[in-house]
Amino acid sequence: MRPDRRFQQMERDFWAAVKFVSERGGYTNRSTKEVKQFSPEEILGVYKKEMKGNDYLHRFINITEIEDHYLKELSEYFEYRADVLNVHFEQNLMDVSQARQLFVEVSKRRSYWNAPFPQNKQSGDKKKINYLTALVNMIIEENLDELTCDYDPHKLPLFARKVPIRVFSRRLDGAFPSIVNPIALWEIKEYYYTTTFGSRVADGVYETMLDGLEIEESKENTEFYVEHILFIDGYFTWWDCGRSYLCRLIDILNMGLVDSIIVGREVISALPEIVKGWKERLYSDG
Repeated sequence: MRPDRRFQQMERDFWAAVKFVSERGGYTNRSTKEVKQFSPEEILGVYKKEMKGNDYLHRFINITEIEDHYLKELSEYFEYRADVLNVHFEQNLMDVSQARQLFVEVSKRRSYWNAPFPQNKQSGDKKKINYLTALVNMIIEENLDELTCDYDPHKLPLFARKVPIRVFSRRLDGAFPSIVNPIALWEIKEYYYTTTFGSRVADGVYETMLDGLEIEESKENTEFYVEHILFIDGYFTWWDCGRSYLCRLIDILNMGLVDSIIVGREVISALPEIVKGWKERLYSDG
């Protein structure tokens, strides 16, 4: 999934309003379990409710200014975000049996000499292949035409011209063609075996945002730009327990802090075209 062009150029105060209304008005409807939409009147209602009896908030927020502050655009964004999540995300997220089946189907298509099939850090019966990671690796190998790729970096990505120019704060899950001056970096968040929603998932969202901010800074202040991709899967964790964090991922996507979010089985249809774009850029850069 790519960002929606309508919202790509919005200023940061728009995204501040998105966060405020979402956090104070709620991300999901508890009775229907669907992601919330807000009309312009409902957005104003959230502000008025929060400001009622709150003298400190009244000192810094003017309701008259709020009435002219992105109400139409905010309502359109909340409608878009709810539609994307309630339809697109839910139907593409897989549980562990579906992910295993898709992995088996793809693994039979050819021999894979470079793509690793890493295992998770669970123990006992839960000690299995990381199915989404293996799928990502296989599909990348299928479409790279024997070009090099770092499927499992264990070092910090960096940009360099004779000397290091930027070094990232985190190790990511993959880089093309290398972690040195990468064209693409990706992170994979698959949670098939969790039975409760833990801080690890929330941390993953904030990590993606940090990576995106570093990429944004390097794009603005150096000649380097890297495509930033997030892969996610795990129906119970992301959908049943983590819809508010899915909302935040859509916000991060449209803020420009991640270029694509690939959801579960969407990896089959979306990733080949993305890899094609990497090769075109590699050849054009010489």
